[in-house]
Amino acid sequence: MQNLLRFLTSFIVLFSFVGCSQTQSLKEKPQNTLAQQDVQIYTMSNTNAAVTPQSIEDAFTAVGLSVLGNNDMNKPFSKRFGKVHYKIYNLAMYTNNELSYKLLKKYPRFGALTPLSMSIYSQNDTINISTLTLHGMARATQIPSSDPDLIAYAALIQQALKKALPEGHFKRVAYAPKHTNKSYQIDFTSTVELANDEYIEDFIEDFEAEFEAEMEPYGFLFPNYINIQEELFDAHDYKEYDFYHTYSICKFDVIFPVSKLHPEAGAWAPCSFYIYKKKGEKQMHMGFLGVENWITTLNIQDENSIKPLKEAQGMIVKILKEMI
Repeated sequence: MQNLLRFLTSFIVLFSFVGCSQTQSLKEKPQNTLAQQDVQIYTMSNTNAAVTPQSIEDAFTAVGLSVLGNNDMNKPFSKRFGKVHYKIYNLAMYTNNELSYKLLKKYPRFGALTPLSMSIYSQNDTINISTLTLHGMARATQIPSSDPDLIAYAALIQQALKKALPEGHFKRVAYAPKHTNKSYQIDFTSTVELANDEYIEDFIEDFEAEFEAEMEPYGFLFPNYINIQEELFDAHDYKEYDFYHTYSICKFDVIFPVSKLHPEAGAWAPCSFYIYKKKGEKQMHMGFLGVENWITTLNIQDENSIKPLKEAQGMIVKILKEMI
């Protein structure tokens, strides 16, 4: 950890519990329950197996949602645990660069949903896709649900779902969210001081290398990494940051037990972890969406799911505290 001794260690961990405004209705209201749902499940009969994870990826790509990874989880599940829960179970990450840029420019904490994620799974004779709703994205990141770019993003997701499953519909769920519009986003800040001969690029490279080295022995994987500055901001000549990066983080020992009863949990997994520093500021910001989002939006009550979720979150928080 020697490279991190260059910091002033003013470290803050914030558990944000700020509610968001009521979701603005889209043309089609998903999942007819009394409460605003944060996760939507789009389902269609697939007895002939014509719809596949690849065809779903193609549909998302066709409407302007780039799929950054579409991972067949049954392969590692079968190898690691000796069994699978579903004939098809994929976790995918996707994004729209233009809308992500607009939202990140206004709300830097939207990095916690850059990229977005979804689960693709079979159940009986149906194929299902779980994604976040407009309300889910707004509440979790504390972005107003009336924001036009967030509304456009939610509409684009619905367009992709309908293209992927042309005879599909939103599945009704019996449970209601328990979050009472709390955010559960976990944020960290640290004051950065560079040595006289150190460049900011070297600092963040060293920090991230150490972060990865600390996480990997605990079984955390990084299926995606985005240099937001290079891939989104530079295209618009937006130079407000020294760096802005996001990681997608996954852990087999979490998603395997959780997905058994809650396959739609892929709307939250892999989780996105952001790290950025604005030019002219000394504060570095990091954050991700806490597992209470999973628990409160999916009615998770079984200890076999809750325990690994909370343990994994505790590991990440502990590692970051120790690093700083």
